Amino acid sequence: MFQPSPWRTDFPAIAALQRQHQTYLDSAATTQKPQALLDALSHYYGHGAANVHRAQHLPGALATQAFEGTRDKVAAWLNAADARQIVFTHGATSALNLLAYGLEHRFEAGDEIAVSGLEHHANLLPWQQLAHRRNLRLVVLPVTDQGHVDLEQALQLIGPRTRLLAISQLSNVLGTWQPLTPLLAHARAQGALSVVDGAQGVVHGRHDVQQLACDFYVFSSHKLYGPDGVGVLYGRQDALALLRHWQYGGEMVQMADYQSASFRPAPLGFEAGTPPIAGVIGLGATLDYLASLDVHAVAAHEASLHQCLVRGLADREGVRLLGSPKVALASFVIDGVHNADIAHLLTEQGIAVRAGHHCAMPLLRHLGLDGAIRVSLGLYSDSDDLQRFFEALDKGLELLR
Repeated sequence: MFQPSPWRTDFPAIAALQRQHQTYLDSAATTQKPQALLDALSHYYGHGAANVHRAQHLPGALATQAFEGTRDKVAAWLNAADARQIVFTHGATSALNLLAYGLEHRFEAGDEIAVSGLEHHANLLPWQQLAHRRNLRLVVLPVTDQGHVDLEQALQLIGPRTRLLAISQLSNVLGTWQPLTPLLAHARAQGALSVVDGAQGVVHGRHDVQQLACDFYVFSSHKLYGPDGVGVLYGRQDALALLRHWQYGGEMVQMADYQSASFRPAPLGFEAGTPPIAGVIGLGATLDYLASLDVHAVAAHEASLHQCLVRGLADREGVRLLGSPKVALASFVIDGVHNADIAHLLTEQGIAVRAGHHCAMPLLRHLGLDGAIRVSLGLYSDSDDLQRFFEALDKGLELLR
């Protein structure tokens, strides 16, 4: 049954890709962009670009108004209590590194950092390297065969020496939501800070950071249909107050002389230098666009397509699905076939999927794999895309077997 996307025409790149005979199924890596974003970028650059916060002229005032307007929109999108809890970075990776360096002074030798066994490198390596620098213990929370953190074991491993829990909201490999509520509550009861990597989760549904009760939440704009080079760090105000500055330069200074300086609190204190102004303004336009959509219709469309994807993979002999994916993506391997070989054959047929370890090498090794194929969907995806994918997959399987 044909399942069209009512939002497909809002994304000009999809039509352009079709003219190139390309089917885009790699939205978990980065999303295509709506016309509303393209219009916002064109307007900013075409009507007078200017720096923010530091000019009295009209272009500077307009840029600052649009830039800070996006901070308000992000706060509303996440239901943050205050727009000052939103710090703009250059991506989720940048935000996580900011946290790892900004919190380093709070750790002593022998303290523990807990991470899950399914983390993207962006939410593993900053904490791993911090553990090396400060002689800390990195505790890895085990993962079940279904792709969830083993809650019973995790609650035992997060203890009085745990100073921080870092965990993804949605696995970028297995497509599984993690049991954040009990994990975050337990970490808080142990006196530990919590960091949620929302890079994959933020794009699927609306998430309330106050209800999550996490200390920090990060995401990247480019996975939320926004521009690349922009990230968001949300922090509770008392948690943000714990951070030490890690980058220094213009804008973040309260006072400076040749021998000393004092610095602004969050958010501007952690936005040293010229920020990605156009990107932030573009993210604001993207959030306006997303807020205009029927969230129930979006969820129903994603769920229906995802069901078709998972069912189609499960029905094919020799195809092994990884975990129990719940939304928007599915990763799989094929018995006796290297993932790079099948990816090559799909690419030659114009099917854009992701192959490899998906920046989660420890997880793939835990699963006994050196890589997998990942198919991921977006607002613009429809059943024709999946039909073309499965036709190409079947042709590839015939050639390789």
